[in-house]
Amino acid sequence: MKFLTATDRYIFRLVMLPLLATLAIAASLLLLEKMLNLFDFVAAEGGPVSVVWRMLANLMPEYLSLGIPIGLLLGILLAFRRLATSSELDIFRAVGMSYFRLLRVPFMLAIALAAVNFAIVGFIQPSSRYLYEELRFELRSGAFGAKVRVGEFNNVGKNLTVRIDESRNNGNALSGLFVFAQSNSGQTIAVTAEQGQFLRTDDPDTILLRLEKGTLIHDAPSYESPRVLSFTSHDIPIPLPKIENFRTRGGKDREYLITELIQIGLDAQKPELDRNRAWANFHFRLVEVAMMLLLPLLALALAIPPKRSTSALGVFLSIVMVVTYHKINEYAEGIGGMGIVHPFIALWLPFLLFAALILWMYHIIAHVPGGQPIGALEIFATKSGKWVKRIFRFGRKSRLATIGMPAPSAET
Repeated sequence: MKFLTATDRYIFRLVMLPLLATLAIAASLLLLEKMLNLFDFVAAEGGPVSVVWRMLANLMPEYLSLGIPIGLLLGILLAFRRLATSSELDIFRAVGMSYFRLLRVPFMLAIALAAVNFAIVGFIQPSSRYLYEELRFELRSGAFGAKVRVGEFNNVGKNLTVRIDESRNNGNALSGLFVFAQSNSGQTIAVTAEQGQFLRTDDPDTILLRLEKGTLIHDAPSYESPRVLSFTSHDIPIPLPKIENFRTRGGKDREYLITELIQIGLDAQKPELDRNRAWANFHFRLVEVAMMLLLPLLALALAIPPKRSTSALGVFLSIVMVVTYHKINEYAEGIGGMGIVHPFIALWLPFLLFAALILWMYHIIAHVPGGQPIGALEIFATKSGKWVKRIFRFGRKSRLATIGMPAPSAET
């Protein structure tokens, strides 16, 4: 930080606070939204609650890759908006500092965060996404334990049905049990018991269901009538279903490392569709990172409101532009992956158009005296605001007139 001037350090402090706050808020909102869905999913699959935190941790890189660009943009925008509304920006300009000179620290932050985001989308996010999908598979397949839902008939093992009315003490105390088993030879066993519990055995593929105080009904084709037996304690071995191994990493394009995407794209033996998808995903990751290098210029162009105005239209417009560009990239990745348009053209053409728009907006704000790149939108927003206020003021006057009170004059 020694090579930075006092102005640079001041701008650095102004940028970092909203940047970190925006990043934390964005990541928290995304995680909270996903957390509710994961709790419902894990509870429905009968898995432990600890799996939710592991799944959220594996989703964190994906959310950071979305939150870092938005945090960088809003951090720079809010910092320069504060400088503009407090007239400090005019002072910097009066002493000879250009807009590009004031963006030195924001560009340093943009380069550093772009490198971090490249590491995330290129290497960290693919591995974490695969671990997330593996946890979902293990929950669905019952790898975290036998999935026996209370109050429902559950198929546990082969030709075995279990129903439990109530479960206490984390499943160690069961009550109101019903068990029905059928063999290949046609023999059937139906058991009801007041209490029971699951126990481990020496065989990892078998668990033991111990029933207490119940009745057993045994029937077979050779029996004239079913046999009924009352018991105090009875053990039923339950073979656990075999769990298939999860697929290897790379079942989806976003699970490949960025180096693996290059290898697939250059492999002539791969089908053309696979190579197009690999190149489309590769260029998608690159343009998302490259876009971050343009965010300081975009933030500055949208941060400075018209003179004697505190309009926050630029803040709203910045989020709309970044989200729209991200959605366009997703669409371009889709058509590039299908081979409709070459992946390079499909992804980099929107980037060049977006870059040209940002450079034009920066040129207007930095080199045109009194220029406002969104001046027309500012005028429209101002007139719309006055129109809305006039409508509400008219409604207030009408209500006052109905009760016989004079409307407030301009002097009051």
